[in-house]
Order: sequence, then C-alpha cells, then structure tokens
Amino acid sequence: MFKYVSDVSDLSHNIIKNYCRDFNVAVDATLGNGYDTDFLKKIFSKVYAFDIQKCATEKYKEKNKCNKNIVIINDSHHKFNEYIAEKVNCFIYNLGYLPGGDKKITTIAETTVKSIKYSLELLSNGGLITISIYNGHEQGKKEKNDIFELLNNLPKNKYGVLLHTFYNRSADAPILAVIEKK
Repeated sequence: MFKYVSDVSDLSHNIIKNYCRDFNVAVDATLGNGYDTDFLKKIFSKVYAFDIQKCATEKYKEKNKCNKNIVIINDSHHKFNEYIAEKVNCFIYNLGYLPGGDKKITTIAETTVKSIKYSLELLSNGGLITISIYNGHEQGKKEKNDIFELLNNLPKNKYGVLLHTFYNRSADAPILAVIEKK
C-alpha cells in the first residue's frame, strides 16, 4: 500500500492534523460509521457529528458512551445553523452512502452545497474544510459537479482551494477537496 497516495480519508486526516491552526471545535458533517469522528475527537476539544440515518447515530452513541466532547446529531448537515452557534476550526465531509448500509440513501448535491455554504460562514480564520467526494454513483456525479461549481467561485482572496485527484485510477476514483480560510 502507498504511504501518501492511499485513501482520501487518511489524506484528509493528515492535512487536518498538520495544517489546521486551532483545535477547539470540529464538525463531522457525515458521521457514517464514525471513522472521521474517532479521528477528530482525539485532537479537538469538541466535535459535532451529523448523520441523517438514525442507525448510524445510535450505533455510534452506543459504541462511545463516555465521550463527553462529542455531540451526535441525527439530522442533515444542511441544518448546521440550527445546532452550531460558535466558530468551527474544521469541517470534514465524507460524501456518498453509509459503508455497509443502504446504497440508495446517499448525500444529495443540493443539501451538501447548502451545508458547505453554512460551513464557510462558521469556519474560523485559518480553518479547514475537507470534502471526500465519491462520484462512482449518479448522485455522486451531480454532487461533484455542484461542489466544483461552488469551489470555483469562492473568492481567492479569502479561500484557498486544492483538489487531490488520482490520475492513474478510474475516472470514478474519489476526489479530496480542501478549503482553507485565510
């Protein structure tokens, strides 16, 4: 296995760990099986974790009963503004469907873009947003296109945007987008 060119989730974690300026508040926009939340809880004082699927939030709560720095929210990430009233240092998105779950239930372009717009407002200066985009299914392709349109129009004097793509893999290979706020 490659050390750097491996998995977009691992790459996302390395970027957050090494380049995030502050480690007070983080948001896992897509809890899923909890891999990103488990990473975030080790380095941030407080973590909000969102998922629309009750099975995901309940399973994570059951597994992590003693973690008082994690707020689990069974709701869509496009409702950040209803739950978060503080500046956030890091947002992490792992789009698509719940691994091992119903593949018909996926993140949706419209709500994901709305969520990213809210995260840009809540993001502290020096904060990061990482977005793992899985475009191997129809909704993922639409999501990728809509996210790219949003990212392309972010003001360059306020945000830096970088894409990590695999060139010698399938056209449907995951893509990692990173946004840094000045």
